[in-house]
Amino acid sequence: MSVPKLRKAIQRNPPGLAFERDHWDAGRSVVAGIDEVGRGSWAGPLTVVAAIAPRDRRLYKVRDSKMLSESEREAIYDRIASWVEGWAVGHASPQECDTLGMSEAQRLATRRALGGLPVAVDAVLVDGNWDFVGHPRTQTIIKGDAKSLSIAAASILAKVTRDRMMRVASEHYPVYSFEDNKGYPCPRHKAALSGYGPSPIHRKSWVFMDHLPWNGLERVGSQDRLF
Repeated sequence: MSVPKLRKAIQRNPPGLAFERDHWDAGRSVVAGIDEVGRGSWAGPLTVVAAIAPRDRRLYKVRDSKMLSESEREAIYDRIASWVEGWAVGHASPQECDTLGMSEAQRLATRRALGGLPVAVDAVLVDGNWDFVGHPRTQTIIKGDAKSLSIAAASILAKVTRDRMMRVASEHYPVYSFEDNKGYPCPRHKAALSGYGPSPIHRKSWVFMDHLPWNGLERVGSQDRLF
């Protein structure tokens, strides 16, 4: 699939390798960018991707996944997957999000992603200001998915991977329109929950579940979470 020309609105200020290069210059040869998707979703997994950018090759048309349309992300996904030196995905299931709480579920998914990489990393770049990785050389970067090429690459790999999973889930649970909302809040999703109650892949401890009809599924309340 060819990658279309970027829209004018997002052509300027592409993410670069300045943060990665600082670590390379300091002797840390394996630097991974990490990003997550699904934290605010009502259904489906929390997904984290760790991606290792190569030192000698650039990749153009990569942007923060939120700046790209679904078709644009799909078009560049394979190019990113073949460009990085290695990448891995880690998920926390809806049940793990319920029982562990979101923060610990994010740490769990991140450990799984890092553990799936072909090599151990020397440094980690993370979008935002919260270190959920726990690596001794973690650098948090505000708006990192717009500044770091490896984080931006991870953001697209994570978003496309999870979106594909939710489109498959929509075939099993069609009333929730997961193919469109990917498990996130929207009026149509809310209406389906009000009419049918939650599916097995909904996060059942979330506060939005408090006043919904139930369909025989066991409810996990906030008091049952392990923080």
